[in-house]
Amino acid sequence: MEPSKNQSLTDMELKEDIRKKEIASYFGYGFAQCISFGLIGSYILFFYTDILGISAAAASIIFLIARTWDAVNDPLMASIMDTLNSKHGKFRPYLKYMPFLIVISTILCFLPLDGLSMTAKVIYAGGTYILWGMVYTASDVPFWSLSSVMSQQAEQRTKLITFANMGVFTGIALSPTIFTPLTEWLGGDDLGQGYLLATIVLMAIALPIMLNGFKNTKERVKPPKTKVKFSDGVRAIRANKPMFAILVVFFCNVFMNITQALNIYFFTYNLGSASFMSIFGIISFASCIGFFIIPKLNLKYKKKHMLMVIVAADVVIRIIWFSLGYSSVVVSFIFIGLTMLLYTTTGPLISGMLAETIEYTEWKTGKRNEAVIFSGQTFTGKLSVAVSGGATGLILTAINYQSNQAQSEFTLNMLFFVIALLPALGSIIRFIIMYFYSYTEKEYKETVEKIHLRKQRNEASPQS
Repeated sequence: MEPSKNQSLTDMELKEDIRKKEIASYFGYGFAQCISFGLIGSYILFFYTDILGISAAAASIIFLIARTWDAVNDPLMASIMDTLNSKHGKFRPYLKYMPFLIVISTILCFLPLDGLSMTAKVIYAGGTYILWGMVYTASDVPFWSLSSVMSQQAEQRTKLITFANMGVFTGIALSPTIFTPLTEWLGGDDLGQGYLLATIVLMAIALPIMLNGFKNTKERVKPPKTKVKFSDGVRAIRANKPMFAILVVFFCNVFMNITQALNIYFFTYNLGSASFMSIFGIISFASCIGFFIIPKLNLKYKKKHMLMVIVAADVVIRIIWFSLGYSSVVVSFIFIGLTMLLYTTTGPLISGMLAETIEYTEWKTGKRNEAVIFSGQTFTGKLSVAVSGGATGLILTAINYQSNQAQSEFTLNMLFFVIALLPALGSIIRFIIMYFYSYTEKEYKETVEKIHLRKQRNEASPQS
């Protein structure tokens, strides 16, 4: 039986090449959104401890409470997204409205709160941090889910996810590159005022770029017009074993997140200047060259094997760095550059493997549940940030860190240990998981074929 006219049109849509303007707009949304994420991830703990005067232990409690709430909030929000459709599509409407809330909530997180009691500061910091996390979920889940409905072609989707990851990393990198100089220029001796004004400037830059991401993207893959219940989302998660494996791999970012949060302390006290954050930001930008390499290598090598090679190299390089010490600023930044290059190349590989599990869920359950799948990525990412934030506060307490004063030799050595060597543990865990991972490109293509054949049989059966 020949496919229907509607089915042919759908196939044509799926084969449609995505314009460079659309890819650039999708990249731009990730870039601008992650300016906010970079500010929170790199500076919020330092802002709490050294500007608001909140203890590292109290800051850790804030992070843990916020992420506990996310454990409830993220899956619920994802299930809601999977049930709603509008004239703008399934995911694009969130890209239209969430940018305004991201801007507002990010600025609120960096208010200096002069004159408030410590209790009031802790309550305000906790409330605004939780608010930011909820808003970020409502933006990040549809952003990543959008890639799954912009195209169903593996090559096009890999390209989209690669550019999305590039946007994420460059957005995060922009913060340390210019934030510290901006705070010094705008705030002078008033560091709290400098943080607030610099945040306002960066958010003013981010807003129009995010809105452009809504304007110039298009949803092509039409999901089945069946209502998705919350129970369907739970069923999708339980059925998707490959997704669980990839999310554990993604969670291993927790070790790098700890180093990211401690970088400003390492640069300030071990290397002697907080201004080195700008150099770190430039290195982060440069490391994005890895994003251009991954799609080409993926034509020849499996994502699984590439990831195994990358994480093995990371372990070796970090052991060498730790053995050399941190006395040389130049040597330290050489190793920071090498490890950042390896780290950034893992992003598109992990996101690409996660996106391929959507079809696995569709084959097993009959429903795509894109938002549920990508909410797993958002939740796991925020969970790793929360755990790293909580761990970072505990680490600072354990190594006897004292804010705004010279640190002991023990404190400096332990800071270096965490920065240089701790992420190697995450790489070892990733290597072990990938060694046993079996849902590769071959299995993905077979799953897509099975889904198409099932759809054709279902369409043909009423007319048989």
